[in-house]
Amino acid sequence: MFARTDRLLLRPGWAEDAPALYAAIADEGIVRNLSSAPWPYSLADAEAFLATERSEHSPVFLLYRRTSGAPQLIGCAGLGGHPRKEVELGYWIAPPFWGLGYATEAAQAIVGIARDTLRLDKLVAGHFTDNPASGRVLEKVGFKPTGEIVQRYSAGRGAMAPCKLFECDVSDFAAEGDVADAAMSFEKAFCMAA
Repeated sequence: MFARTDRLLLRPGWAEDAPALYAAIADEGIVRNLSSAPWPYSLADAEAFLATERSEHSPVFLLYRRTSGAPQLIGCAGLGGHPRKEVELGYWIAPPFWGLGYATEAAQAIVGIARDTLRLDKLVAGHFTDNPASGRVLEKVGFKPTGEIVQRYSAGRGAMAPCKLFECDVSDFAAEGDVADAAMSFEKAFCMAA
């Protein structure tokens, strides 16, 4: 599955993406805000992440900034399992691209895919409380705080940390731009690029 927004191409990761993925995520400021990525993060970790089999109901996308030249890998976003057996939105953006709206744009596309392609009714998400910028992204795309703050393990920190929980009624999500048509098959994406 692929998706395209005004500024991003969201696509699955392939083995040859490992060096670019490693270069984008190998920053403690990113990894400490993720639950499962270890620190220090290595090229072998990037290779293992890309080799992980994923269900069609748990898509993960590398985020490529669309440029006039070759697209540039700037982050990752997707849907995955949650400790409470719910579907969770997760994302990260490389530091040079923080504050430019890319996380919001990617999250909008993923919520659109959850609604239109996967036909999900609800998503959950969370952010470690010392990363309030992630909470602002969630609120911008329609997530509401549940009022719960729970302890959640962060492999990058090697410890538990307080995590503020959010949820989103996906059926209430209002698509923006071409996010409503975000999900496309490989054939469509290939034909559009040609």
